[in-house]
Amino acid sequence: MIVLDVQSVRKHFGPEPVLDGATFQVYPGERIALVGPNGCGKSTLLAIIAGRVEADAGSCTRHPSIHFGELRQQVRLASGHTVYQAAERALAGLKELQQEMIDVAEAMATAEHDEQQRLAARYDHLQHELERLDAYNVDHKIRRVLAGLGFAEAVYEQSVESLSGGEQNRLMLARLLLAEPNLMLLDEPSNHLDIAATEWLEGWLVESSAAMLIVSHDRQLLDRAATRTLELVQGTVDSYSGNFSAYQRQKEERILVERRTYEKQREEIAKTEDFIRRNSYGQKHAQAEDRRKKLERIELVDPPREIQSPPMGFPPAARAGDIVLRAEGIRKRFEKPLLSGVTFQIERGERWAVIGPNGSGKTTLLKCLVGLEQPDGGISRLGTGVRLGYFDQHLDELHDEAPAYEAIRPPRKELDDGQRRDLLARFGVTGDTALQPVGSLSGGERCRVALARLAAADANFLVLDEPTNHLDIWAREALQQALLNFGGTVLLVSHDRYFINHVADHILGLEADRVRAVAGNYDTYRQTLQQSAPPKPASPSSAKQHDKAEPGRPGKQRLSRRSNRNESASDAPRRRRFPFRKVSDLEADIASREETIRRLHSELADGATHRDGERARAIKQQLEEEHAAIETLVEHWEEAMELNW
Repeated sequence: MIVLDVQSVRKHFGPEPVLDGATFQVYPGERIALVGPNGCGKSTLLAIIAGRVEADAGSCTRHPSIHFGELRQQVRLASGHTVYQAAERALAGLKELQQEMIDVAEAMATAEHDEQQRLAARYDHLQHELERLDAYNVDHKIRRVLAGLGFAEAVYEQSVESLSGGEQNRLMLARLLLAEPNLMLLDEPSNHLDIAATEWLEGWLVESSAAMLIVSHDRQLLDRAATRTLELVQGTVDSYSGNFSAYQRQKEERILVERRTYEKQREEIAKTEDFIRRNSYGQKHAQAEDRRKKLERIELVDPPREIQSPPMGFPPAARAGDIVLRAEGIRKRFEKPLLSGVTFQIERGERWAVIGPNGSGKTTLLKCLVGLEQPDGGISRLGTGVRLGYFDQHLDELHDEAPAYEAIRPPRKELDDGQRRDLLARFGVTGDTALQPVGSLSGGERCRVALARLAAADANFLVLDEPTNHLDIWAREALQQALLNFGGTVLLVSHDRYFINHVADHILGLEADRVRAVAGNYDTYRQTLQQSAPPKPASPSSAKQHDKAEPGRPGKQRLSRRSNRNESASDAPRRRRFPFRKVSDLEADIASREETIRRLHSELADGATHRDGERARAIKQQLEEEHAAIETLVEHWEEAMELNW
């Protein structure tokens, strides 16, 4: 069965088509990532499928049995309901089924025999359907979805009018998930979600049996959730199997083939044209005429469908002192405490990411550090020779009326027209776009203008608040590489886990009950949380899975957790798996390998390593080998603790 059939859809908003024959099908249970650069027509295509925009040509046909649902951006909820009531309204269909079952039961009491049999069959069908839809756990279902998307129980009785735009978007997403349609169109579902809520959403999408089209710039979400990828470029759609990473690999291979085919044809055409030119009036005139006719009939091969990442690059950074920023005991409260005792230190060349749930104070902390907010307590100091550049997620430093080439000029610095255009070009803003008022630009273009303004400041310490907002995946990759190549120091806030994993070498986690600084990327931070969490009753195999090697944590702490598990182990006799070794020797071996892991992480965090692909791959391979070796050594240590008596 085809859930959705899109055939030759075309749409113009100007002289050039936005969609020019888009064609694809969606089958039951498929989770499809719809990807393409900003402005390629993804949201327009979703609007046409949903019936909100009429196509100029082509068709979008949904199967008549399909229950359809859509998540749109910037949609306001109807007033007059609490948060819980608005979520509950998504289950109105269940309420109708429950009421119908009550009505059928009452009718059965007075019906004649034949009618009673028909009603009994209907009652059984309704009961089965309600059980399938888990209708008897409605309250639990609503609370689970609201909590998963970051709504605290304290806001359940708030009116929807009191919610911010982002909170209303999250509530719209909750309503869609609760309605459980067979086909879902999800336009940027992770917008306004913090990392924990995004990871919860990923799990929900993976477990869902619905077919879905997902538009997102969150690469990690697409990697986990998508089973197929559709690329929308130049108005048409190409299909690739697998998630976004699989699509990228297939795309590279396809481009190689397309480029060879295209270049070979161009070479053949050039040779043929040269032959015709040289022999049009000679003895080989007939051959030349024959080749000219064949050339006129040739079907030209299209050039490769490449998506170019915009250029991005920051100027060389002047050398600062060894300590770039020191924060001690930063406190800030508004109606209630927000930041409490935040203390950390950033050294030259490090790249820190601040993460935490929505409302944990990430942006406030950055503003306190750069002097835009006054903390209630504590101090922060910049080091010797530090020149700070700040990127505001709301882009407030850009004036809407100013043309882009004027908006990038920082205070107290003169730049001629050529320098300003060069800076904008460094971030992919060229031609007439550089002359347009900032207010008329798209979100992605405004973001790149703000980054060009940051580059003009010649900073050696970049403080970035959500710099990936409004950037598509290709622009995010370009910014990621620009920050890796930057010779200065970076402090950033982002909800993009893929971006953090590839840029950050230190994490500052603003958690509910503490502030945690971790040397490493987001994966290292998650591993740290797992290892520091209270032990849960689990099988030995699952306990091992959550107790992996972690750089920076002494081996004996790891082993002490293992020994606690051994104390409750069975008293049954056990055979040795490993040769006899002293416990102290095993502990020394583990500590040595953990020291190697710390050294390798330091090397991997070095900018020079990132520019040397071979060296980076070799270090990652060695890290995997060291982690595996430690796992084996820990098992050996467990055995030695139990049997070396």
